[in-house]
Amino acid sequence: MTPLVIRSAQDAIAAVPYLLGFHPSRSLVVIGFDGAAHGTCAVRLDLPAADAAPKVAALLAGNGFARSLVLGYGPADEVGVSAAAMRAALESAGVPAAEAIRVADGRWWSLTCDDDCCPAEGTPYDISGSVLAAQATFAGHVALADRAELVRSVQPLDGPVRAAMRAATERAERQPRGGTGDDLAFVLDLLARRTAPTDDETARLGILLTDLRLRDEAWIRIDEDAPTADIAFWRDILRRVETRYAAAPASLLAFAAYTAGDGGLANVALERALDVDPAYSMAILLREVINAGIPPSKVRLHMTPDQLAAAYNEHRKAS
Repeated sequence: MTPLVIRSAQDAIAAVPYLLGFHPSRSLVVIGFDGAAHGTCAVRLDLPAADAAPKVAALLAGNGFARSLVLGYGPADEVGVSAAAMRAALESAGVPAAEAIRVADGRWWSLTCDDDCCPAEGTPYDISGSVLAAQATFAGHVALADRAELVRSVQPLDGPVRAAMRAATERAERQPRGGTGDDLAFVLDLLARRTAPTDDETARLGILLTDLRLRDEAWIRIDEDAPTADIAFWRDILRRVETRYAAAPASLLAFAAYTAGDGGLANVALERALDVDPAYSMAILLREVINAGIPPSKVRLHMTPDQLAAAYNEHRKAS
């Protein structure tokens, strides 16, 4: 997706909800920028966050960022302590904070201003009409009301939808599996259509994705340059499949979201995957990638279907 260009404190305030996928509260957000070819990186921590400062600073420095911004959301005393610790750690790591601000109640205060440059009552802001917010929306970024809403956006649908999917899954589980070629053709047809499958198709897909070869066929077909359609597709599948089949679609959604730079959605999708199966290897791998701060540009798959087939053939021969 199109990167968000931050030129001022108000740009940063406008950008954060789109970088995270939701409007933060009681949080410390650190944005790394400058010097790294992959643009920006946003890290959000719950307050108080002083103890995590050295780790965040090391992460940004290790990924080549030269400068940073610190934004605290919450009470003045709580934000002040955490922001001060973070600024010190960033300075020591060679990623100094160009600005640190506190955001609350529609106003912001500079935490680096030592004179009368900023009003005591703070500076009002309104991101709803900002150019950056409009650019973010046009580029496909979404900012939900809070993290709880983001979590709900990947939870199972209930009511009549759940009853229908439960029945469809029971039917699919009774059906004999087709051959590998038929199963792959079915998966590829759904991916090519990119429209909401029927309940029976969704149930069958959830079952088929327990086959790692078919899961990987879906993985390599995520469009890493324009993953918006993949995000919508895998979110729909994740919310509709029965929970026991959620690990694969949750991990595929996480990869698509991370490719798009939507770390917030990637994280909550991974939480769903690991809740279902704490040992699910794809989810564990993606969690390690995100925790290490590795940018999406460095985790591109660059694998064709022929290469995937060759890799599985080699594995079969070796075993």
